[in-house]
Amino acid sequence: METYTVVRPEHLNHYGHLFGGCLLKWVDEIAWIAASRDNPGCRFVTVGMDRVEFHQGAHSGMVLRFEAVESCRGRTSLTYSVRVFADDLETGVEESIFSTCITFVRLDESGRKLPLPSGSGSQVCRED
Repeated sequence: METYTVVRPEHLNHYGHLFGGCLLKWVDEIAWIAASRDNPGCRFVTVGMDRVEFHQGAHSGMVLRFEAVESCRGRTSLTYSVRVFADDLETGVEESIFSTCITFVRLDESGRKLPLPSGSGSQVCRED
């Protein structure tokens, strides 16, 4: 899944840079949407995010492009690889600013793990 958002003044810290927490919120939400769209009827919660390292900063007016792709599927959990790019509309230059993998687990209404439906062509992960 690919989607975009614009960095606005309310997303910035007092130095004029995008708050890391805003970016992490968007990454979690976008990956969850991708997982939910790819697996209709499944209820997912976030269980983990790999390394959190910001490669570049972003400032007001930049357009961020998010790519979320399933990369791994276990019995009850799946992992999405998320890459974030910043597009400077003034220069037309796009730079990678962040990447991570985020893992979700499928739960029933009572919070118990449920098996995932048959997956697409993603790599099979360790058993959960």
